Amino acid sequence: MGLGANIGDPLAQLVAGVAAMRELPGVTSLMVSPVYRTAPVGRTDQPPFVNAVARLRYHGSARALLAGLLAVEKACGRVRAERWGPRTLDLDLLLFGDEVIDQPELRVPHPEMTRRVFVLAPLAQLAPELIIPLTGRTASQLLAALDPRELAAQKAEKVEAAGWG
Repeated sequence: MGLGANIGDPLAQLVAGVAAMRELPGVTSLMVSPVYRTAPVGRTDQPPFVNAVARLRYHGSARALLAGLLAVEKACGRVRAERWGPRTLDLDLLLFGDEVIDQPELRVPHPEMTRRVFVLAPLAQLAPELIIPLTGRTASQLLAALDPRELAAQKAEKVEAAGWG
């Protein structure tokens, strides 16, 4: 899962999101990456984001997990007003095991994840051995292959986050 927030108290929103995900039916364990502060992508005239990824064990369908994630976002105050706009909490289903899903409401692997520093940097920390389906590469390998201009534009720095994890 990808986690991000940039309005209100972003770190508190991530903590609340993780706590709520742990309570979703079918979730049996959940681990989180370090937190990163990242520049916004798409619409850059907004505050920086805090981002992380979570790896969980889940028994159920990808569609049911997505529904649970959307419910968590809503419970945390998420309003979907504009694409790439500011948000209290954004939860993205990045991967679902090694499945490839291409449906209008659900695409896994997430179609943008291989180009997003705010996904690849924390994922490389949390699951360095994980091969991303359709790429045959790890997050570290994908991160190293990004254009240096993209890396600079998507500046990401690890932050100390008391109470995280």
